[in-house]
Amino acid sequence: MKLVILDRDGVINYDSDQFIKSPDEWKPIPGSLEAIAALNQAGFRVVVASNQSGIGRGLFDMATLNAIHAKMHKLTALAGGRIEAIFFCPHPADSHCGCRKPKIGLFQEIAQRYHIDLKGVPAIGDALRDMQAAAEAGATPILVRTGKGGKTLASGELPAGVRIFDNLADAVQALLK
Repeated sequence: MKLVILDRDGVINYDSDQFIKSPDEWKPIPGSLEAIAALNQAGFRVVVASNQSGIGRGLFDMATLNAIHAKMHKLTALAGGRIEAIFFCPHPADSHCGCRKPKIGLFQEIAQRYHIDLKGVPAIGDALRDMQAAAEAGATPILVRTGKGGKTLASGELPAGVRIFDNLADAVQALLK
């Protein structure tokens, strides 16, 4: 099985320091939905692994998160793509859960759900925590410069072997070569 793991905010859609708290605030980065469609057409299953601490902080509820994801699914489908599953951590940053990236709980859940070893599975994100979780889980970390990606790259703290691209569309294009 061919699988790709994507972070959501800053990779598929524009990010916000104030969180994405409503479907109206969820806006796709140009080319990202078409990139997901290209992955699907090449036989990849696409899943999302995302920290969503806005739930734990009380900024939005599960109904709102579901509405945001419904919009993401609909717009992805209109672009010819499909996000198969969304794995998320609802806990705030100060929690001691095992699912909040950079911990690998979301990646372990994906591996269990799909009965696969994540070795070599592309995991595309924009934050250091995405890269750390992917590397620790055995996936292949790929950084995009969108979202927090520019700051993440400037930090110089990336795990060894991280591939870097301007955006999701460029990362997908390289994966499909």
